[in-house]
Amino acid sequence: MTTTGGRSNGEDLRRQEQLAGSKSGSKKAGLASWLAQHRPALIGECEFSEIAMKLAPISAGYLRRLLRDSGVPLAALVEGVVQGNFADLERTLLALAAEYMAAADAMRSRQCRDAVITAKDHTRWSLRRQGQPPEAQARREEMLLWMLTWLENPPAFADWLALRKRQLKGG
Repeated sequence: MTTTGGRSNGEDLRRQEQLAGSKSGSKKAGLASWLAQHRPALIGECEFSEIAMKLAPISAGYLRRLLRDSGVPLAALVEGVVQGNFADLERTLLALAAEYMAAADAMRSRQCRDAVITAKDHTRWSLRRQGQPPEAQARREEMLLWMLTWLENPPAFADWLALRKRQLKGG
């Protein structure tokens, strides 16, 4: 076995992989490698945990962004609440409501609520920032209303949303 500096090539490769894992671009490459190797039809919570361990250290939020960008379908609790636009917000809140209603236990329901609470908290924080254009402020306030309504009664959210959208259209 060839060695360099007292270490084997295998040790050098492992060290390079560890070092690469700490560089910003390598998280994307590590995810791409995992996806190419496993080719999942859907990223569920088990896959999310496995990927997080492979790419550690990585924040859950950053991993979710990378996964969304990958184009692979994500389970509702993996995707969380997407607030890029109203269509994504609606889609993800409805998916979480369906997951909430199908939950077999209180812990699963709590996980759904926690995902929406986290998104709500982020939106509230962004509303506190100064210097936002009024239209951006109004957009965030409307999104916050949607999340607060979801939290009040997830099973009724779809009906409320249909009424709200009709109201906003002026009908």
